[in-house]
Parts: sequence; structure tokens; C-alpha cells
Amino acid sequence: MPHTTATAPKPIEAKQLRHPGRWIASALLLLIAVGVIYSVATNEAFSWDVYRSYVFDTRILTAAGRTILLTILAMIIGVVLGAIMAVLRMSPNPVMRSVSWLYLWIFRGTPVYVQLVFWGLLSTLYQTISVGVAEIDVQVLLQNTFFLAVIGLGLNESAYMAEIVRAGIQAVPEGQTEASKALGMSWWQTIRRTILPQAMRIIIPPTGNELISMLKTTSLVVAVPYSLELFGRSMDIANSLFQPVPMLMVAATWYLVITSVLMVGQYYLERHFARGSSRELSSRQLAALADAEGVPPSNITVSPTTK
Repeated sequence: MPHTTATAPKPIEAKQLRHPGRWIASALLLLIAVGVIYSVATNEAFSWDVYRSYVFDTRILTAAGRTILLTILAMIIGVVLGAIMAVLRMSPNPVMRSVSWLYLWIFRGTPVYVQLVFWGLLSTLYQTISVGVAEIDVQVLLQNTFFLAVIGLGLNESAYMAEIVRAGIQAVPEGQTEASKALGMSWWQTIRRTILPQAMRIIIPPTGNELISMLKTTSLVVAVPYSLELFGRSMDIANSLFQPVPMLMVAATWYLVITSVLMVGQYYLERHFARGSSRELSSRQLAALADAEGVPPSNITVSPTTK
């Protein structure tokens, strides 16, 4: 029988499929985008001269600063109170769980605009508010509508942050807590060194989204009423000029600028808390997947073993 020499098979040459439909759709979308931009830029109804006159107006810049301060203060209240509510929600005490559930039910179940209207009508409901041995005159409190706006937004936000924090904490496996206890860590050390660093990877992205959403929600504080933030101030100027469209464009521009800065900050914050997490497996972790000769599968990326 003649001896035949086995030849290695030729490598498969994969050819990329052509998708003419995608190029046609992309061209149509590009044409539509150019048409919209040209239409907006050449439409005299937008009053671009008024827009250019007020986009850097000192009143608008001051209002933008107040909007940022309102957003930050409300988010601080929301994060702190939300973390407390998350702990109460996971408490084994049924009374604490019930109080937390009732709080979340009320503030998540009613629109934030309705809640802000109630804060604006606080004087019709109460004349004084007793805090321990001290009494607060509601009329004096209503003179600072900025404070009421911060409280209203913060309480509403805390209900959403409570669920975000609870989801982040519960996503950490129980074995992490047990391992920390086995190493002799206290409860606070376990939370600070084990639970929170892992939970923050889950908490940060939705919290960043909530911060951006809070920035835009500040436009509703006119219900308190507080009109010195960006949207309210823009509308005050628009009413005096009888030019609502360009002033709305001014407000939208600054909302976009501030939101863009917050998105950049969120990106770097997420990258900071993602340190140490990798989708690659070390050679030791691939021991169970390796074949008899100790060669890992070809579709697996091996990272250097860290000590």
C-alpha cells in the first residue's frame, strides 16, 4: 500500500460580508442630521442674536452656579439619607423595615413636582414645626425657598438612592463577609475594606445617572417657588423680552455643558472603583480549564499571575 503524506489543511480565509444597506442607512441619517442642523441654524424664529447676547449673561452664569449648588446639596441629602434607609430596609427589625418601606412607598410613588408644591404650601399646613424642644416658625422658613427646594429634592432622591445602595450591598457575596470575619475584621472594617469597595462598582454608575437627572430636575423647583436657578432665571428674562425660544436654548446649552462635565467625572470615578477587577483569568485560575498537557484553551486570555 503506498504511503501517503498528510498535508496540513489550508487556513480558512474569512471574508467580510458586504452590507450595502448599512451604508445607505448611514448616508440617509447623515443627510437628515445635516438638514436639521441647517434648518435650525438658518431659522430666524430661533433669534440667534438674542441667544448670543444672553448665553454668557452674568444673571445666567449666576443661575447656573445656583443650579449646581442646588444639585450637589440635594444629592448629599439623598445619598446620606438613602444609605440610612437602605440599612433600615435590610434590618431584621420589622419596625425599621416597615418605616423604611413606608418612606420609600410615599416618596417613590408620588411625583417630585407634587412633593415640591407641598413644600411650597407648607405654611398653609403648619404654622410652627417642633424639633425636640425647639420650634421653627414656618413663615421664617418659607423666606428661604432655596432651603425648601434642597430639602424637597433631597428627600425625593433619597428614596431612589436607598434602593441603589441596597442593591449594591446585596450584590456582594456573603462569602466576602464571612472571610472578613474569619480574618478577625470588625463590622466597620468589613464594611469599609470589603463590602463597600465591591459595592461601589455597582452603586457608582446609577448614582452618576441620578446626579445628572437631579441637575435637570432642579428646573421643577419653580413649584416651591424658587426661580433663581437656571431654568427659572431664563424664563424670567424670556418674559421680559417676549422671547421664550432663545432663552430656552440658552438654558439648554448650559444644562448640556454641566451634564457633559458630570459625565466625564462619572467616567473617571467608575474607572477608579473598577481598579483590581479584570475579565482576564490568571494561569492558576485556568488550571481547571487546561487540557492534559497544561495548555489553556485557545479562546481564553491568560494574564500574568499576581502575587
